[in-house]
Amino acid sequence: MTPQEAAAQPARRTQAHRWATHLAATRQFHAREGHLRVGEGTWKRWRATTESFVGLRLGGWLDNTRRRADKLTPERRTELDALGMRW
Repeated sequence: MTPQEAAAQPARRTQAHRWATHLAATRQFHAREGHLRVGEGTWKRWRATTESFVGLRLGGWLDNTRRRADKLTPERRTELDALGMRW
């Protein structure tokens, strides 16, 4: 791989960054819809920043998060509880 090709590769996102991105999309969905009942296969473009959008499978992420609830930190669980997450 050449240096130019390496520079063109997107930077790998950390787990914390992925969590923050999905949580922001979850908050946007909840603010708009008033609930967190998102279809598992729902693919949406969410506003990540004022300049950009990011594509997420929010329903799948919420479903996986529910399945792994016992592995979440108390802080992350509290963030979702504040949005009315159904466990």
